[in-house]
Amino acid sequence: MEFYARLSAGSSPTLIHDSIPAGAGILELGAGAGRITHPLLEMGHEVVAVDESPAMLAYIKGAETVESRIQDLALGRRFDVVLLMSHLIENPDIELARAFLRICRAHVKDQGQVLIQRDPPERSYVDEPAFKREVAPGCTITMRDLSQASSGLLAFTLDYEIDGSHWSQSVITRPVDDDSLEHELALADLEIGSFLNPNRSWVSARPRTASPA
Repeated sequence: MEFYARLSAGSSPTLIHDSIPAGAGILELGAGAGRITHPLLEMGHEVVAVDESPAMLAYIKGAETVESRIQDLALGRRFDVVLLMSHLIENPDIELARAFLRICRAHVKDQGQVLIQRDPPERSYVDEPAFKREVAPGCTITMRDLSQASSGLLAFTLDYEIDGSHWSQSVITRPVDDDSLEHELALADLEIGSFLNPNRSWVSARPRTASPA
C-alpha cells in the first residue's frame, strides 16, 4: 500500500482533466490510495473515490470515499464522468469486466463520459524484453516471466521495490483490442466516443441510449 501511495500520477490526471468539462463531478472506480484522486481534486473536480480496501482509502484526503467492490456498487446517483482505470477492463474474468462496465453505465449521466484505461491495442508483450523501470524516486517495477497463460491471456510477474523493501505480484491480463472493446461496451449500453491519446490506451465511452426515467 505504501508503494501505491508514493507512486507518481504521471500525466494521467492532466489527460483526464483536458478531456472532460471543467468542474465535472467524477466517480473513480478502484481509486486505491488516491494517486489520481488528489491531482483531480486540485484541478477543481469533486471526486467520489471507490475501493474495496479501507487501508487504501485511508490515504485519500479531500474526497468522498466509498468502501465497496466495484461490481457491488449501487450509489443511486449518477456522475458527469466515471473512471475505470488501472487496466480493470482487461480483467481475465470477462464476466467481471462486463460487470464493471455495467456499473459504469448505471452511474454515468446520459450525456456523460466513461473514461477507460487499457494497454495500447497494438502492444505485443511477447516481443518486449523484460524491463526494470524507476517509476518514482526510490521506487522501481520489474516485469519478468512473461508467458501465454492460455488463449487470449498473458501472465507475468511484477517485482516492486521501494527504499529497499521488495514484494511481487503475479498478473494475468486479457488484452482488449478495438473490436473487443466495442463489443463489450455495447453489452453495457455504451459505445466508443473518442480516443484520448495517439496509442488509443485511453478511451472515452458514452451511453448509447438514455436510461428510463
